[in-house]
Amino acid sequence: MNLRHIEIFHAVYSNGSVSGAARALNVSQPSVSKTLRHAESLLGFPLFERAGGRLIPTDDAHALFGEVSQIQDRVHALRQGARNLRRGAGSILRVSALPSLALGALPEAVARFLPGRDNVKFDLQTVHHDDLVRKLYERATDIAIAYEVPHNAPVGSRRLGRGELAVLYREVDIPDAPARLGLEALAGHRFISVAASGPIGQLLVHEQERLGIEFDDSVSARTFYIATALVRAGLGVTVVDSFTARASLAPGLAMRPLEPRLTFDVHAMFLLDRPPTALATDFLKAVSQTIGDA
Repeated sequence: MNLRHIEIFHAVYSNGSVSGAARALNVSQPSVSKTLRHAESLLGFPLFERAGGRLIPTDDAHALFGEVSQIQDRVHALRQGARNLRRGAGSILRVSALPSLALGALPEAVARFLPGRDNVKFDLQTVHHDDLVRKLYERATDIAIAYEVPHNAPVGSRRLGRGELAVLYREVDIPDAPARLGLEALAGHRFISVAASGPIGQLLVHEQERLGIEFDDSVSARTFYIATALVRAGLGVTVVDSFTARASLAPGLAMRPLEPRLTFDVHAMFLLDRPPTALATDFLKAVSQTIGDA
């Protein structure tokens, strides 16, 4: 099977009919049917059975689809990368960051960097930890800023600085709090768990296990945004990264770093064959200074 056969098979399988595949690919129905028959003749077995006007995948087609989907994903990434390469050039800095960094640290770094650089444009976006490498390979971004470099990922990285975990709470819930709070001080409060949020959540979980502390975590959140919103609503206290805590402060809310400190590094990631330009390197210095000042 060549790429055209794969594309047609994938479209027919996903849409359930030749007509649906033709519409999805913007080609004629006879062209889809002809290519599908050719693919089946090359393979030596049928891929679909007709029933009630629809094409039902055979068992062989189900088995083949998993392999084909991976190829289609790579082809899509290649095409998307080519489109982004055409659009992105010159003095445009395309930067992605975890939402917790994009809420405060990233805008502050842009504000620090832009004065005197009127010709520089930014394309900023948030990205989930699991999508970092894909965004880089699709050329949807040039630099991704996050807390942990994915294991075994074929990317380069630069350390930008360090953050730490902090308690975010309503002042009425923990009045006269000291400069730092130990996790044991939260044991009597309703706790909003962020254990499923990624590397930072796991950092907290490991510290809880080390100390043997259990919280009343009847409420959990998969993002720090939701956790901080739940704190504002009076549903408990939470522990998030210091960047999120600082950016989420509002009248009646307060934050305290943990005692002992729980720290993590902040990294900039990029493709090995596309290291940061001189302009991007200067911007990363601004990000590093912003993190250091936080």
